[in-house]
Amino acid sequence: MSVPSAFAVAAGLLAPPPRRFPTPGSLACEYDQATRQSPVLELLDRELVQLIDDPDTPDRLMFFMPPQEGKSQRTSRWLPSWLLAHDPTLRIGIVSYELESAVRWGRAIKRDLEGNPDLGVRLMRDSRAAGRWETTRGGGLVCVGIRGALTGKPIDVLVIDDPVKDRAAAESKVLRDQAWEFWEQVAELRLSARGKVVLIMTRWHGDDLAGRILAAAPEEWRVVSVPAISEGAGDPLGRPEGVELVSVQGRRPGYFTRMRDKMARYAWLALFQQRPSALEGNLFRKGDWRYWRHDDEARHTVGQPVLLGIEQVHRDLRDAFRFITVDLAASTRTSADYTVAAAWAILPTGDMLLLDRVRDRVEDSGHWDLIRPLRERWLGPYDTTYVETAMFGTTFVYAAGQSGIPLEPLIADRDKVTRAMAAAPLVKQHRVFLPADAPWLDEWLEEHAEFPTGAHDDQVDVMAYAARVALAHWTPPGDPTRPPSSSRYEDDGYGGATIDPMTAPF
Repeated sequence: MSVPSAFAVAAGLLAPPPRRFPTPGSLACEYDQATRQSPVLELLDRELVQLIDDPDTPDRLMFFMPPQEGKSQRTSRWLPSWLLAHDPTLRIGIVSYELESAVRWGRAIKRDLEGNPDLGVRLMRDSRAAGRWETTRGGGLVCVGIRGALTGKPIDVLVIDDPVKDRAAAESKVLRDQAWEFWEQVAELRLSARGKVVLIMTRWHGDDLAGRILAAAPEEWRVVSVPAISEGAGDPLGRPEGVELVSVQGRRPGYFTRMRDKMARYAWLALFQQRPSALEGNLFRKGDWRYWRHDDEARHTVGQPVLLGIEQVHRDLRDAFRFITVDLAASTRTSADYTVAAAWAILPTGDMLLLDRVRDRVEDSGHWDLIRPLRERWLGPYDTTYVETAMFGTTFVYAAGQSGIPLEPLIADRDKVTRAMAAAPLVKQHRVFLPADAPWLDEWLEEHAEFPTGAHDDQVDVMAYAARVALAHWTPPGDPTRPPSSSRYEDDGYGGATIDPMTAPF
């Protein structure tokens, strides 16, 4: 007797047939004595069944949970076996970061089906390849890496399991672009009319495959995200805030709390909480920024940097050291980096005020027109603009030189995270003030909160450069320990500074 198609059932054409195994997990427990269940795997089972059977559920599921808790075994091994055991006409695809990783699952599924003939799935006699085989009913399995091709018949169920290998790969924009191109140009085009998709992965980066998909078409997906430690309301397992995940590995209570306490915060949030950027921020926490207001009636005054709600005291900007930091990009593509310039003032107290900033995707020829008004608005004729040495051959530097604008080089020979480390303590110590009413304030806060895992970091770069300039050049007035012309900070050889621990005010 033929088995009704799962998609005919989902379309409401047939009543659901009774299943010998109600979930992929129940099949796994029957045929693999090493299988264990846990609350999060039981939730994953329910979500997988709902994806296949419920016509009112989106055809695409993202499921995120901590590593080493059984999600790949359940989804990449037992889901395909469970599907074929009930409908051997299905065409199933498995995708991973590399071909061998995907083929490993194909080999395990093939072994499970051939070693358990009572499941009723017969493979074609010429199906010898572990990563590509067919059933006698026309279904089968194809396994590919994220840079491979899904050729042949349309895919009915596609499992994408960890399209990114590790953090190093996630930090590579080239590899993130490759994953997106595979989804957009290969995978999505190979789905059958009723194709289903499961995406399971570690959320290493805000611009990873899941992040890009959700930015493009969030309404097409059901997203289930299970953190290692509950964050309260809306927890998929119904746990109160602070309650740890029951580990399928039999880990003792307190394991995840200890991991949280010893890991870097952004790594913990990505791997274990499924949030590649902290809501409150990673290196730059939103609550640590301070704000100022300016006097609209006086062109060259700003409000004394105080917390909002406290009485304003005006200070003449002529008492401040003013400068601009620039991060140039030369493309207008929507996926390209931004050109960003920020105008700064360092008050005699050493506090940093962000006066204003501009940000846009412009060609090289448009840099000067973008940045010139910022300079005219906030800087005097002798105030300096700081630009990376690598950009000294650009049309911006040429146009600035022709206009008599003072320029100074910044040597960007450190990685972005290391450069940002100089700025992070200043923010944490509440010494950086932002314009409270700036229309771009949310963009600034979000990019810094997501760093270093966000899609863009151009504003973080100008912030990091500004901190280096401030630390290298600011000297408290009347400092009796240094000559008037010296800095309170020693040059570190990178165009930046290292703090003198004997005299540093921070």
